[in-house]
Amino acid sequence: MPSEVTEAPGAGGLRPAPGHRGPDDPPPPSLRAPGVDRDPYPLYRTLRTSYPLVHDEAFGAWLVSRYGDVRAALADPRLVAPPGRTLAHLEDRTHAAHRALLQPALRGRSLSALRAGVERAAYVLAHRLSERQEADLVAEFCQWLPAVAAVTALGLPHEDTARVREWCREGLTHLGDGHGDLDAFLRPHVARRRAHPGGDLLSVLSTAQEGGSHLPDETVVGLAGTLLGAGGEATHLALASFLANLLDHPAQLRLVRERPVLIPAAWAESLRRDPPVHIVLRRALVPVVTGAGTIPAGADVACLVGAAGRDPTRFAVPDRYDILRPAPGQLAFGAGRHRCLGVQLARLTAECALRALLEALPHLRWAPGGRPASTGLVTRGPKTLPVLLG
Repeated sequence: MPSEVTEAPGAGGLRPAPGHRGPDDPPPPSLRAPGVDRDPYPLYRTLRTSYPLVHDEAFGAWLVSRYGDVRAALADPRLVAPPGRTLAHLEDRTHAAHRALLQPALRGRSLSALRAGVERAAYVLAHRLSERQEADLVAEFCQWLPAVAAVTALGLPHEDTARVREWCREGLTHLGDGHGDLDAFLRPHVARRRAHPGGDLLSVLSTAQEGGSHLPDETVVGLAGTLLGAGGEATHLALASFLANLLDHPAQLRLVRERPVLIPAAWAESLRRDPPVHIVLRRALVPVVTGAGTIPAGADVACLVGAAGRDPTRFAVPDRYDILRPAPGQLAFGAGRHRCLGVQLARLTAECALRALLEALPHLRWAPGGRPASTGLVTRGPKTLPVLLG
């Protein structure tokens, strides 16, 4: 058995535990095994129990699956995001400074204006469905609202929401890179914000200075792309799973309706049980030594967030959705210095979405046939949500 990787007390990193797989033991299971994308949970149980740190040759990465180990790996400074251009990929010397630029626009008056815009969009989308008898909430709600929220945050024209949504569907997520067409779209807006700034996030980035000079256009566009990633696949899948979990549990949905203060807890519990991103990749800057061997510098490490969220050593009855669960953990949008900047926008979007749906659709429930199965290996969630509205 490979060595277990555990979190060193106070160190925030990984340390080895004794033990390793013998030469006569069968090869470990793989993320590439048939059927894993349809149901990864049996594999996750095997990995957590018998292979908490193992090299998956077919997948091309070391796998970390237990809650404490995944949390430690996500925060370990020796394990960094693979090359890219979003905020999580910036060099250490600029990372904190650029992240700090966005914080003022996610507080106070700017946050209130952003919330008002997202609430407005959520109610418009929900009320459009209110005279219908049935709908697919993924296609008609979940894929639209996160894109609207990101466009609102950046102060982009709302008539461009459909274009942004398509870019997001093509793979712009909080883990991903920018898009050539998106760059061409954003650069004129950056130039206008430099000349005539407002109170939106794009204005904050466009007018920010570092060393007496404005941030380069490439940096501004990359950071804006990170925020637009909050309107991408990860957030719409998270929103779809959130609604599906509540539809699966009418008593909990009723409780949230009666006590809206529970919405943040219901969202956090859904992210634990059904995170939109199951595999977060990291790359070793230096050799990482474990009892099973050495992960060489440059090797990829797959942090299995989907496995960590259902670790029975961390969560009682981990497969159960329970909005009253204490401390459901916060790994779905990363941890440590690479925690996704879009987490606050995603949470605000989810809260506005549920409030609007509960008000506009008081009889919301599954259509005959119930919840469709979630699918996906790296990103995962229901692709449709067929519901009855009347």
